[in-house]
Amino acid sequence: MMTADYLVIGSGVAGLTFAVKIAEKFPERKVVIVTKANEDESNTKYAQGGVAIVSNKEEDSFKKHINDTLIAGDGLCEEDVVEMVVKEGPDRLEELLLWGANFDINDAGKFDLGKEGGHSEYRIIHHKDITGFEIERALLSKAHQLSNISILPHHFAIDLVTNHHIKDLDSEELACYGAYIFNQKSGSIFTIKSNSTLLASGGIGCVYGHTTNPVIATGDGIAMAYRAKARIKDMEFVQFHPTALYEVEGESSFLISEAVRGFGAYLRNKKGYRFMPGYDDRAELASRDIVSQSIDSELKKSGESHVYLDCTHLDMDAFMDHFPNIYKKCLEHHIDIKTDWIPVVPASHYLCGGIKVNKKGNTTINNLFACGECSRTGLHGANRLASNSLLEALVYAHNIFKKLSKQDHAMIRVDIPDWNDKGTKIPEEHILIQHNLKELQALMRDYVGIVRSNKRLKRAIKRLDVIYEEVEDLYKESKITTSLCELRNMINVAHLIIRQSLDRTENKGGYYNIDNL
Repeated sequence: MMTADYLVIGSGVAGLTFAVKIAEKFPERKVVIVTKANEDESNTKYAQGGVAIVSNKEEDSFKKHINDTLIAGDGLCEEDVVEMVVKEGPDRLEELLLWGANFDINDAGKFDLGKEGGHSEYRIIHHKDITGFEIERALLSKAHQLSNISILPHHFAIDLVTNHHIKDLDSEELACYGAYIFNQKSGSIFTIKSNSTLLASGGIGCVYGHTTNPVIATGDGIAMAYRAKARIKDMEFVQFHPTALYEVEGESSFLISEAVRGFGAYLRNKKGYRFMPGYDDRAELASRDIVSQSIDSELKKSGESHVYLDCTHLDMDAFMDHFPNIYKKCLEHHIDIKTDWIPVVPASHYLCGGIKVNKKGNTTINNLFACGECSRTGLHGANRLASNSLLEALVYAHNIFKKLSKQDHAMIRVDIPDWNDKGTKIPEEHILIQHNLKELQALMRDYVGIVRSNKRLKRAIKRLDVIYEEVEDLYKESKITTSLCELRNMINVAHLIIRQSLDRTENKGGYYNIDNL
């Protein structure tokens, strides 16, 4: 058993921002960060675009950024949340700069601002095409300077500890007291008892297989919160990135940033036809949901597995200066952008829904907070505006920090029983886990993808139930392994996406069901 004043699950921008702030303010309090891979492995690290922040008040304004966000969210954003997040942006950026994050500057010594789909002005603050990586670097460096922060890499949170784990608890209100943690190196399971627990566990991309997310994005936080009976909302709004590099194996895919289309690249089908102007007046600069649906429609018509992004007509020196990482990655795949088109396919990219939180980051369970991609704040509505996600994580991490700074702080007095795995054995059936994972991902891609139908969704439920039963049986009789826990979490997430898709009777933003027309 370990005790912490604050337990943070996840080491991306959301978790690290909160951890650094609370640890600085209360040097005598202990912050423990649990992360299941290396400490720097998170969705943050792969965020290429940047942070959408109004920094140029002459040409841009809060009102314009708020309006762009509301348009993208298609009527489902919570306006007061949008206003709060947008207006706090500049202050949160100041902190990142103080912590040592570097962003690109132009010849005039001002921020070199980018523009992405859905934005009416240039407002994306970035570091080359690896912005997330740079923010993650600065935050980790700051976290390592604070002696009251412990980071436990290769530790996997299995389940939250709530009322039902604890005997003789007379409280009626559902509360979280910490989590059961699996040490992946030693195989041991221990408890971290904590006053406050923050889920900052990132996204769900791997549920679909074709994803721009790293292999760790298996929806663990959302699944844990769901099993603990927290409210989960808007899971049907999965944002697909229209242009991930197509790879035959179809594992985690490299992202070809939206900014490449902003720079002037064209989408073409196999015959070379530029198809986007036929779908939307904004052509390649239409919002992601429209570009993804258009590509999906082209692929269904042609039966092809991918379309192409053509950059051959662009100023190559400027392109290579702007997107050095993308240029290099394509070369590694024997694609020379100067002469070759880039094969691309839509891939699951970002979840707009998640664990429901209020403006202070509270979930519906006491002492349990959530921020970043695993949370549902009301900012994104039915479709996230590009580069609003890092901003949201910074603002909500700050709000949770503010709330917990003012709160009375007395150690929780409860006896948490140890993890019990008596009677379980080490699973020999690793093939079972792999087989079910592949089946789950194919099911989600084929039946619960960019364009859905009620018939397909209902079929998906039937097939998912079979996978669920098999995996639950395996879970009950097996010793814990990371891959088994992740699969179980992804099944929970898939269930939530399908159920909440069936409940939505109108098409909004990133959600498109042919039966709702």
